[in-house]
Amino acid sequence: MSIYIRSAASVSAQNTLGDNGFLTEPVSYTGTRLPAIEPDYKKYIDPKLIRRMSHVIKMGVAAAQECLSKAAVEMPGAIVTGTAFGCLEDTYTFLGRIIEMEEEMLPPTAFIQSTHNTVGAQVALMLKCHAYNNTFVHKGVSFENALLDGVLLLKEGDADNVLVGGIDEMTDASFTVLTRLGLYKRKPVNNLELYTEASKGTIGGEGASFVLLTDKTSPENMAELTALKTVFKPTAPINEIVEAFLANEGLSAADIDVVLTGKNGDTRNDAVYDFLPDMFASSTIANYKHLCGEYPTSSAFGLWMAANMVKAGNVPAVTIQRATDTGKKPKKVLFYNHYQNVYHSLVLLSAC
Repeated sequence: MSIYIRSAASVSAQNTLGDNGFLTEPVSYTGTRLPAIEPDYKKYIDPKLIRRMSHVIKMGVAAAQECLSKAAVEMPGAIVTGTAFGCLEDTYTFLGRIIEMEEEMLPPTAFIQSTHNTVGAQVALMLKCHAYNNTFVHKGVSFENALLDGVLLLKEGDADNVLVGGIDEMTDASFTVLTRLGLYKRKPVNNLELYTEASKGTIGGEGASFVLLTDKTSPENMAELTALKTVFKPTAPINEIVEAFLANEGLSAADIDVVLTGKNGDTRNDAVYDFLPDMFASSTIANYKHLCGEYPTSSAFGLWMAANMVKAGNVPAVTIQRATDTGKKPKKVLFYNHYQNVYHSLVLLSAC
């Protein structure tokens, strides 16, 4: 059984939601964090509900609604989400009120919306969807495990049109903590020049990206999800893992048109990808985290980008690290990402 991506939508630091073209006008930032561009939420959410929703919930609901709209699907057969941090803003609000009100007469809204499955639940409530609904909280592979769950649901015949998303937000408090832990750069940098800045740390990000998976063939499908693999703290050399991953699909490095990597500008992490240009000598090498920033489920944005590369038949210039045959439409895209060199994932997309 083949699995296809019918549609994809993303709220990110770029103008990715709606019909704005495929990264034709990349947004430039100078700093150490990339905030998500807020769409007009009234297009997706009842205005009476918006005021009760936190930032991450609004991002997730808008991306999910746009994804379904693009596929002309009103009701998904399942909703699966992945998030590492969950609803940080509501969590901080609730904890703050515990202190302020001395643990008495606490308003329940912030607590109810502080759980990690809030986004998936809110999407289901708005759609009146009573089908399978699950949220994965597996740090740097939260989205990949949600994606795997969606694939299994389709292969086992338990659902049709599975909505899969990856969502994480960044708050001032979380940004401060992660900066102190050394994850982010200490000095401002232009995101479009991120890979020329050889220093420790990366730039923070946030976003919500959804794909709709189906096992039905259609000319509207964006790409075929050919293979998926996750590796925790790999013990074997990464190049051998990649070779085995491709060999399992009857492919070699020469068959890949584009390799999309998760380089984030941190010299401690980017060395992992150094083998790719030599191994994929005939492939275009592209990156994506300078556009969305680093966060545990940024791979959802990466999959959105990879699917659009296959569907549009081109690789945006702003993503290219090394170009090969620029006139060739990408038929097979290998997406390789890792988060802090602990959680590694490989996704192979093919033209339908």
